[in-house]
Order: sequence, then C-alpha cells, then structure tokens
Amino acid sequence: MQGKEAALKRLDEVTKKREPLYPHAMNRWNDNWDVITPIFKFSMDVRTAFYTTNSIESLNSCFRRLNKQRSVFPSSQALMKALYLSTFEIIKKWTMPIRNWGRVYGELQIMYEGRLPE
Repeated sequence: MQGKEAALKRLDEVTKKREPLYPHAMNRWNDNWDVITPIFKFSMDVRTAFYTTNSIESLNSCFRRLNKQRSVFPSSQALMKALYLSTFEIIKKWTMPIRNWGRVYGELQIMYEGRLPE
C-alpha cells in the first residue's frame, strides 16, 4: 500500500490516538484532505525533495538570528539592507545537492513541460 491509501490509513490511526486531545486539529486534517492529497500524484523521490528542501525555512531562521543579534535598527531601511546583505552569506552554506535530483527534475519536466529550463 502506497501513497494516498497509506496516508489515509495513517491519518485514521493518528486521529484515533490524538482526537481526544486535539479534536480541532484532527478535524482540520480531515476537512482539508482533498487539498492535501494532490501531493500524491508525485513519486516518492519528488515528495521527499519537496519536504526536505526547506531553503525558505533556513533563510527565515538565519534572518531571525540576525534580528536577535541586532535588536535595534535605526530605520526599516537599515533592517532591509542588513537582511539583503546577510542573504549573500547565508546562500554560501547551501551546498548540499538534492537527493536523486536527476530523477526529480526529469519527472517535474515531464509533468510541467515547457515550464522548467532544459
């Protein structure tokens, strides 16, 4: 059992366990199931690339760290300049390739023909 069926089975298991403690949270999962499930049209390699590639979260984390170090900026423009300049240092750390990138990129090129560079 893979994909949608396995996810639905796991959701049922989690719902049974957690619904008494978190009824509203579990209802949100069930109410939005049709919005969540389109991810299953992708292969496991692509899904893994999606949920393990957190560049935005990493960037936000670095920005928060910068803000903690300098709690006061003379103006909003000074803050924007500091964030802009720190971005150049942050992206130097992004050196790890995405696992199975060739297969992931190939699948995305097929699914979204003409939208990705060759």
